[in-house]
Amino acid sequence: MNRNALSLAGAVVVLAVLTGAATMNSGDSSDAAPAASAARLPVQRSSLLCPEPSSSEFATTQYTSFTPKGTGQADGSAKLMPITPKAKPLLPQTQAGKPATTSTEKSDAPALIGTADGALAPGWTVQQTTVVDSGDGRGLLGASCAVPDTEFWFPGASTEANRQDYVELVNPDPTPAVVDIDLYGKDGLLKASSGDGITVAGGTSKPVLLSTVVPQKTADLTAHVVARSGRVGALLQVTDTKAGADWMAPAAEPATSLVLPGIPADATDVRLEVYASGSDDADLTLKLATSTGTITPAGHETLHVKSGMTASADLGDVTKGDPASLIIGSSAAHTPVPVVAGLRVTRGKGDKQEIAFLPAVSRIDTRASAADNRAKGSTLSLTAIGQDTTVRVTSSAGSGGGTPASKVVTVKAGTTSAVTPPQPAGLKGTYAVTVERVSGGQLYASRTLALPLDGVQMFTIQPMPDDHSTVSVPQAVPDLGVLDH
Repeated sequence: MNRNALSLAGAVVVLAVLTGAATMNSGDSSDAAPAASAARLPVQRSSLLCPEPSSSEFATTQYTSFTPKGTGQADGSAKLMPITPKAKPLLPQTQAGKPATTSTEKSDAPALIGTADGALAPGWTVQQTTVVDSGDGRGLLGASCAVPDTEFWFPGASTEANRQDYVELVNPDPTPAVVDIDLYGKDGLLKASSGDGITVAGGTSKPVLLSTVVPQKTADLTAHVVARSGRVGALLQVTDTKAGADWMAPAAEPATSLVLPGIPADATDVRLEVYASGSDDADLTLKLATSTGTITPAGHETLHVKSGMTASADLGDVTKGDPASLIIGSSAAHTPVPVVAGLRVTRGKGDKQEIAFLPAVSRIDTRASAADNRAKGSTLSLTAIGQDTTVRVTSSAGSGGGTPASKVVTVKAGTTSAVTPPQPAGLKGTYAVTVERVSGGQLYASRTLALPLDGVQMFTIQPMPDDHSTVSVPQAVPDLGVLDH
C-alpha cells in the first residue's frame, strides 16, 4: 500500500471527528436531503517515530518539535516517549506556532515514539539533528522523524567496505511487526541471507546493518522495506568512512515523473540512483531546474533503467555554482514506467568532504514545515512546475523567544529559488519554517541546514512533502427509505 494513501486513509493520522448527521425523515426516500459535499477538517491525532540517533561518544543530538498555527482548534498536546520502559516523556508541547527543544549527548539514546492530538496534531513535525564532531561518523545527521507506514524505498544504499548503512526500524504498536528488506542492484534482486521475516517487537526499535543482509559488497543499491504485518517507521543511517554521515529519508513512491529539489550551488559531486519498479524497462529524461530556467545536463540527457534493477549516474558538479533541482521524466518515445530516485550530494573535497541525501519528494498541495533552523545556515529550495507559483514563507517564534516573520515569493515555472527564511525578530533559540503554496503551479521543496565545523561544510537536506494536516470527511444524511421493501 502506498504511503500517501495511508496518510489520507488514517494510518498516519487518526481522525477523531464525526461530522453531524442531518434530520431524520420518515416516508418516501425521495424526501431525503441529498448528501452534502465532503468537508476538509484538521486531523485530530498524529504519530511520529524518531530512530536511535547515534552510538558515537562524540555525538550531540537536538530534538525540535513544532506545529504551525492556523488549525482553528483550541487545545492539544504533543510529546515524545522513549521506548525505554517507564521513561519520562520528552518535549511536552502545548503551544502551536512555537518550537519546543531538548537535547542529549548519550551514545545509547533510545528511539522515540511520538503522538500529538487536538490543535497540535495538524502539521506536527519533529526534527532530529545530530552533530558528530570526530571519528568515522563525523558529520551532521538530520532527519524528520518518520511517519509509521508499511512500505519504504531507499535508493542510494550500499554494502561497500567503506560504508555502514543501517535501516532503523521503530514499531509504535503493542503487537510485533514483521519486516522484509530487499536490496536491488544493477543486476536486480540480491540474494539475501537475513533480510526476510525480521521481527520488531511491539514498542521497540531494531537497527539492521545492510551488510549483514547480503554477503556481497555492493554499491548503488535500492533498499525496499516492507512490513508484511504491522507497521513501522524506517530511516536509513549512512556512515561513510571517507565522506561523513547523514540520514537518508524515504523516497517518494514510484511515479513516472519525479522532482528532487535542492541541490546546493557548491555541490562538488552529485550521484543519481534510480530503481525501475514496473514490469518494463524505464527510459527517462533528466533536466535541471536552475535559478534561471530548465536545462538539460550535458552528457546526462537520458537514463535507461532495466526493470527490477538499479541504475546510477555520476552527475559530477552538475550545478556549476547555481542552486538547482533535478526533474526526472519519461521519454516521449516509450511507455512511462514508475521509478524511485534519490541523490547523494557531496560538498567539499579530500578530507573536508561531507555528504547528504536528497530523495524524490511529493509536491506541496497546501503547506509543509521544517523544524530546527538556526540564526544562520538554513536555505529553502523551492521548485515550481507548470506555472509560476506564489509561496508564503513563515518563520516561527524562536524556541526561547522572538517574533514570527513572513514573506511572499514568486517562483518562476521551471526554476528553483534558493530562499533564506526571514529572520524572526529578537530570535532566541531555534525556529521552524513553514512553506505554503498560495497559487500557481506545482510546488516542491526541501530545507538545507548547514553547520560548518573545523573547515568542513557539514550539511543535511530534509525533503518537505505536504503535511496532510487536513483530511476529507464526507457529510452524509440518513436515508430511511432503505428500510422499505
